[in-house]
Order: sequence, then C-alpha cells, then structure tokens
Amino acid sequence: MADRIGLRKLKKFQARQTILTVAARQFKLDGFANTSIAGIMQAAGLGVGTFYNYFNSKEEVLLTLAKNLCDEVAENISAADAGNNSSSELLELCCVCTAKLIDENRFILPLFISASEYSDKPEQIPQSLSPGFRELFEKIILHGQERGEFRADVPSNIIAEMVHSIYQTTAFSKLDISFRENIRLKVKILLDGIKIPLAAKT
Repeated sequence: MADRIGLRKLKKFQARQTILTVAARQFKLDGFANTSIAGIMQAAGLGVGTFYNYFNSKEEVLLTLAKNLCDEVAENISAADAGNNSSSELLELCCVCTAKLIDENRFILPLFISASEYSDKPEQIPQSLSPGFRELFEKIILHGQERGEFRADVPSNIIAEMVHSIYQTTAFSKLDISFRENIRLKVKILLDGIKIPLAAKT
C-alpha cells in the first residue's frame, strides 16, 4: 500500500515537472501570449484536464517558472555569501545572475513589465506577480545598510525598486548593446550611488 502511494506521488511530481518543462519550452518558442494550455498539454502528451490538477492558469505556470529561476539566483547568492563577499559584490552578482536567467528565459519578462498585457484573462491575475527577485534585492541591500556598506538615508525598498526597474527599462532598450551588459553597466552606476566610500567609514 505504501509503495502504491509512493508511486502515485512520484507520478504526480513527474507530471507536474513535465508540464513546467514543456511550458518553458513552448514559451521560449512561441512566446507567452501565443502559447495555449491546450498546446502545452498536447506537446506534453497529457490531457488538458490534467493541467488543472496542478495549475489554475497559464499565468500560474509562468509565475512558478519565474520563482524557480529566482530560487536558482538565491542559491548562487547564498553560496557566494559563505565566502564573505561584500554586499556590493553580492548585489552585483545577484543582478548579473538575474540578467542571465532572464536573457535565457525571456518569457518571464511579462512579470517585470505587465503580465496583464499578455494575459487572455487579466481578471484572474493574482495581485502579487513578483516571483521574489525584488525581495531578494531588498534583502541584500538591507544587509548592506546594516553593515554600513550602503547609504541608509534612502529606504532599502526604494533602492530595491530602482534595481528592479532596471530590467523593465532594459527590456525596451534600443541601444546596440547586449541585454546582460546593459544591465551590468546600469547596476554599476547604481552601486556607485549607494556605496559608502571607505574614507567615510573610518
């Protein structure tokens, strides 16, 4: 009996992962707006009804994929933090990792811009569409302020919002520069503005 329950859970987990994997592939190929639930499930070799055993909407799949990417960035930051990196280095690494993942998975850009533009049913979009990137930025910034590395006269949530908005503006940039390099240079300018010079600490 226990083996049967274990096998059932495994099959459910595998079905959910298959839907996420196929959805990510379809979003990359056709874009979020042009990908349908029926198309995802057909490519996955599963019935459309199965989709609703795991997700309520296409937007929920998108948010889940984005949160998985955010978790990947958080793991990289956690590993770097163990090496006693400065908050400035951690924030830069966080932004670079985020830029890399967004560049490779452009389908999550709607979450950085306006998911309602890509939704067939905007009234079903949750109030909070943040996959956690802004919260991750703010956590590093707040830690940097507590350690005296970042200026504290501007609230951490305001700075985090500025960092987050960099991805929005870069998505529409027409400059002849790569998405990742564009992000890196903008983050460098922002870091120069919030770091406390060493001379001021002594």
